[in-house]
Amino acid sequence: MSVDFSNGFTVITGETGAGKSVMIDALSLISGGKSAREMIRNGEDSALVSAVFSDVTPSPLLAEAGITPDENGDIEIRRTLTADGRSTVKIGGRTVPISLLREIAPALLSIQSQSESRNLLDASFHLQMLDEYADTESVLEEYRGVYSRFTTLRTSLESLKNSLREKNMLTDILRYQLKEIDSAKLSDPNEDEKLTVLRTKIKNIERIQKYSGFVYHALAQNDKGASAAVLLQKSAQALRQLADVMPEAEELAARLDGYRYEIADIGETVYAMLADGEVTNPEAQLNTLEARLSQIERLKRKYGETIADILSFRKETAAKLSDMESGEEKIAEIESEILSVRRTLAGITSRIHDKRAAAAEKIGQLISETLAYLDMPKVRFVADVRRQFDASGEELFGPCGSDEVTFLIATNPGEPPMPLGKIASGGEMSRVMLALQSVLNSKNGAQTVVFDEIDAGVSGGTSEKIGLKLKEISQAVQVLCVTHSPQIASLADTHLRIVKTVTDGRAESSVETLDADGRVAEIARIIGGVSVTETQRDAAREMIQNNTQ
Repeated sequence: MSVDFSNGFTVITGETGAGKSVMIDALSLISGGKSAREMIRNGEDSALVSAVFSDVTPSPLLAEAGITPDENGDIEIRRTLTADGRSTVKIGGRTVPISLLREIAPALLSIQSQSESRNLLDASFHLQMLDEYADTESVLEEYRGVYSRFTTLRTSLESLKNSLREKNMLTDILRYQLKEIDSAKLSDPNEDEKLTVLRTKIKNIERIQKYSGFVYHALAQNDKGASAAVLLQKSAQALRQLADVMPEAEELAARLDGYRYEIADIGETVYAMLADGEVTNPEAQLNTLEARLSQIERLKRKYGETIADILSFRKETAAKLSDMESGEEKIAEIESEILSVRRTLAGITSRIHDKRAAAAEKIGQLISETLAYLDMPKVRFVADVRRQFDASGEELFGPCGSDEVTFLIATNPGEPPMPLGKIASGGEMSRVMLALQSVLNSKNGAQTVVFDEIDAGVSGGTSEKIGLKLKEISQAVQVLCVTHSPQIASLADTHLRIVKTVTDGRAESSVETLDADGRVAEIARIIGGVSVTETQRDAAREMIQNNTQ
């Protein structure tokens, strides 16, 4: 199904089961609603819903999410469901998480249905709705920064207090750990590697002495015979005796001198390694070295895989011990800072409360007036805003301030306002929801609002007033309304009818835009049911004409 929704007020009608709910489900998916495998047509692997929002008005919500309209002012959203239960979302051709879609949806599309009206019974939504009207975002942003510091301090304070409760036991353990690490006098992070190399050398000292001695005597110094260096020297001298008869002899002699110096250096280097004094008493040194390595290994098993890890553990342990030993002072410091942050929060929450209270008074008056127009003249709507305090009188701070907001309603004169869920009927809830929408949508609301059977449970006269209110809202935003009310349908700027047909043995829904005659026929059907009389057609025609005038 492909639908181009018009501006203004559009109504959607059709017989029960024609597919109106499917259309609402599709719109819900576009606004980030929950998906289910059952939404996919039997026998298909996937389902796709796409929507283009045109002439999008920039909003802070879109800007914060990094979503901007294209060069034509459009935003395209595509959502695909697959049979394995997965859901993918693309906005402007870019794949995004479903959470981002839910974040920006309120700036584009709002769906008001019987299920949505249940949100009115949930006080957690009342604060959100009031804030949308009160323009508290900037001051709330300031509050959240301070509140984050407040919660961090409280967590630190609780952690420190818990630590101090076990202070005696923990300080003994920490002191023991420090003493054990300090007794090893670790300073070189590579000490264990160096000791391992030295141990290998000591264990092989006899072999090292034998072969390094041979190398030294063979190359550099030999009391029992000529070494390689001596032989090279004598050979170079012999070549120089031939320099007058062999021009190349001097060059060869120079080359031999180079080899002699290199070979002699190798021999001397080996001798220096042998006589470096690092190994003087192999047996005693090996015992000492093994003990040291064993000590380091024990510390590794307890405190880290390397000496560097052990030293790092030691630093952290010393800091913990210092905190514990100065815990009372730390607690006093944190408590003092918490007190200061509390004063800052109280100042901000006072400003937030004032904005909310002013908005609550205004919204209560506007909604009460709207409800009176919708045939609820005795109803009084109240948005109750109260700062929360504990038993000791200390202000309670939460993520959105210290206010608790509850929507209350008094349906009869002389009765005190009560929570919506305890007073309002289904029909009354629909009208309260419509009144809220008409008021709230004037402040940063969605550019398209969908009402699903807003007329449920109300009389014909009230339905007409609901329709007039919907038409009024449609002057500012695009309004789509699924309805069974002829009064509401007769007020539409555009009338869509959903029809279910059977093609090749399978049901398919389609939508058609009704012309003048089609509107008369459809509204007459809604009035009369199965059998439509000419009288009902005349009534439908009159409704349309009156509302057009």
